[in-house]
Amino acid sequence: MIQTIVYGFTIGAILYFFSIGLALTFGTMHIINFAHGMVYALGVYLFISFLKALGNSFLLSLAASVIVMLPVAYIVERFVIRRLYGESLDYAIIATYGVLLIGTDLIKLVWGTTPYPVNDPIGLAVPLAGLDLPVYRILIVISAVLLFLALRLFFKRSIIGQIVIAALEDSDGVRCLGLDVNRYFSIIFVLGSALAVLGGILYAPISTAEPYMGFHILLLAFAVVIVGGMGNINGTFAAAMVLGMVMAVTGRIWSQAATTMVFVVMALVLIFRPMESD
Repeated sequence: MIQTIVYGFTIGAILYFFSIGLALTFGTMHIINFAHGMVYALGVYLFISFLKALGNSFLLSLAASVIVMLPVAYIVERFVIRRLYGESLDYAIIATYGVLLIGTDLIKLVWGTTPYPVNDPIGLAVPLAGLDLPVYRILIVISAVLLFLALRLFFKRSIIGQIVIAALEDSDGVRCLGLDVNRYFSIIFVLGSALAVLGGILYAPISTAEPYMGFHILLLAFAVVIVGGMGNINGTFAAAMVLGMVMAVTGRIWSQAATTMVFVVMALVLIFRPMESD
């Protein structure tokens, strides 16, 4: 059971890394961003290439991948996302889904369709209750908690964070103050993309890299954002951990239903959550 709990928190941590960018994007820009999955998958494949080029140095390859993906994320925001501000959600879905498809085909063209395994960079385990718990998974959970605390501090204490929080409540009101909201949205978009890449790289040693990995995690991440509340920073963290645990516990009992239970929980939340008045 302890192993299941650790695995659940690990999955929850990865979902948080990926979902927080989606939550902020929708909360501030009101855009459903499928391109987030492209950034996630492409970042992982770049990491694999850097890993081979840099002598299997996990940290250097991770840093290089995140740095390379920052301008890619900015280009997507500047030339695709920014043109969709104020438009119907249908346009955003079609445009960003197109970016996801382009990224997936690019991955297949450059790296092929064969899954790439990534080795555990630590390779150590901690004995607990007769089980060997991988240190790497424990560190992923700790990293997610530290990220959550750091983001809380960032949005509470920094000028950029306070402007974004205000925009979450009333973006038009922030524009009326003469602030260039698009500039701050770009910063948040790139930050969220970097965290998605980081989450994908951290998850790679637990799973395998394959071209459609961005599609798979997108569905789970949207469930996290819906359960946690659109643009709700604290709710996204809690929802990611809860749904990660739901997947782990369900997988222990009935592995085929692990993903399905996430959407069952999402449906129950949508049914019983009080409707917000206009």
